[in-house]
Amino acid sequence: MIRLSGRLRSAVIIGGQGIRARKMRTFLSMISLFLGVLAVVAVQAAAETAKTLRLADLELHAGKDGTRQLYVPPMGDAVATTFDTIGGKPGASAIMSYQAIIGEPKVTPINPGAAPFNNEAGYGYAPMPGSFEMQCDQSGLCRPVPVNAGDIPPKGQAIEVVLNGVSGDVRQFRPFRPVSGSWLDESGPPSFSPRLVLNKEAAKGFSEHVVPAEMRMEGATANPTPRIIGVVDDGNPQPTAYVRMDELRNWLPSSAGGQYGGGLLVLLSPSASDTERLLLHRLTAAGVPGEALQVQVVDARKTIEQELSIIRWIFLGMAALVLLIGVAGILNVGLATVGERVEEFALRRAVGTPRSLLAGIVLAETLLTGLLTAGAAIGLSVLALDVASGMFASRVPELRDMTFPWQAGVAGVIAGLVAGLLGGAIPAARAARIPIATVMRA
Repeated sequence: MIRLSGRLRSAVIIGGQGIRARKMRTFLSMISLFLGVLAVVAVQAAAETAKTLRLADLELHAGKDGTRQLYVPPMGDAVATTFDTIGGKPGASAIMSYQAIIGEPKVTPINPGAAPFNNEAGYGYAPMPGSFEMQCDQSGLCRPVPVNAGDIPPKGQAIEVVLNGVSGDVRQFRPFRPVSGSWLDESGPPSFSPRLVLNKEAAKGFSEHVVPAEMRMEGATANPTPRIIGVVDDGNPQPTAYVRMDELRNWLPSSAGGQYGGGLLVLLSPSASDTERLLLHRLTAAGVPGEALQVQVVDARKTIEQELSIIRWIFLGMAALVLLIGVAGILNVGLATVGERVEEFALRRAVGTPRSLLAGIVLAETLLTGLLTAGAAIGLSVLALDVASGMFASRVPELRDMTFPWQAGVAGVIAGLVAGLLGGAIPAARAARIPIATVMRA
């Protein structure tokens, strides 16, 4: 082992001396290899960055990995039982969706159906004369009803939003990014003036349109006066507002459900197993069928990796082709160098230098060249990511705290070493086979 380490040290030292003696040739080898290693680093960094951004976006909608989700149907006292069970419990939260219109009464909102204000994606729904609208009675029987021109109120200064009533801190599962103001404080008693936290799309609408502070919801006992206390980025393109569920229930009958089929979504952390078992037991006792209570676990990272793996391998294949060009450059330079150093290697063989050490000297030069190239490519990538983060952080907030992924650095080092090994293998074998007699001819 000591003998092997001595040969390795000698090969590295002599290889480093060879690089210093032939700086221009080493520089040309690095140029030919640089683009290939840079391509590998860039592809890996882009893939990891895309995964991080995609994961952050999915967490806003679906929740963090490991979050346990339970949909509670609006059957009997199921909704009230759920709120009573999870209220004040750590690691538990619930969301219930409604439609609300804030602004002038008896008018069609500016964005019917809570559509985005540019509405490029075609969100929302606005009844048109001659179309049909589904109306449901208290028994749940729904039937189409024709829409007449006189049934459609005139357009006015009002904004429609998706109103999410929340119980518990939903941000522990969906990490909304704060923009301004504060989040809902559930430590005090509920207010009869509901406090709203808007998402960015809803805040955009209220900043562009002046509307009265009157909120109306289907089934509400009266129209409350809301207060806007903050703005968050929830990744939702629809105008959305968040409100404490107990403040919303001051104005709604206990049996009221959301427009989207009623019911609510319960979010539970893996550590809240006792709360989950208690909730399932109480819901079953309240008459909810067991088959209607299915707990699903969020696994966003697995979904992302499946989406990005194919694209990553395609681009890594393209980067490998560019890397092969660099390998060919190192191979050509290595063969030329060995041809110039035939007498030197023959003389070393004559004084007892083993063939393995001669091969190690050539390989050490190419491997060191690969490592230097990898360092340069990684450094340029880090600088590029830092510049891009500064330029686009205002448009993409996720880039503000983005760091260079270590996986890209490891991929760059491996690519540099593999290129050095492949490009130096043939020159090293040729150097090891140089006969001692060559020094006699010299």
